[in-house]
Parts: sequence; structure tokens; C-alpha cells
Amino acid sequence: MPNIKSQKKRVLITKEEYIRNKAIRSEVKTAVKKFNALIAAGDIAAAEALLPATVSVINKAKSDGVYHINTASRKIASLNKSLNAIKK
Repeated sequence: MPNIKSQKKRVLITKEEYIRNKAIRSEVKTAVKKFNALIAAGDIAAAEALLPATVSVINKAKSDGVYHINTASRKIASLNKSLNAIKK
């Protein structure tokens, strides 16, 4: 347990950040799962319509500092790759 006042404050702030980041990560996972479900079902039109929204959620998480830029880019590339694979 921290004894110094600033350390106590850091513990509280870290807990708040953890909760906020967890919610944002959950939002990203949900969006990706919805997209992947459409890909698995073979619904190309709906997947193409959902792709911009999913990418937007990932980019928002990146700009909030939840994901590193490379992680966000990798997730977006994976979504595009799976959509392009099913189009062929």
C-alpha cells in the first residue's frame, strides 16, 4: 500500500484508466467479432458496410492511447485481408 500522497493518487488514476481502457478494448473486440461473424456467414455486402465503422472504432482506440499504432494498423489490415479474401 502506498504511503506517499502522490503514490495514492497514482493508484486511483491507474485504476480509472484501467477501467476506461478495458471498456474501449471491449468495444473494439465486439466490433471485430461482429465483422468476423459477417465474414464467416459470407455476407459480403454487410461486411463492406460494417468495415468503416469497425475501422473507426479501432482508430479511436488508437488515438485514445489504448492501442499502439502498429497494433491498430495490424488489426485493420487483418480485417481488410479477410474481406478481400472472401471477395475472390
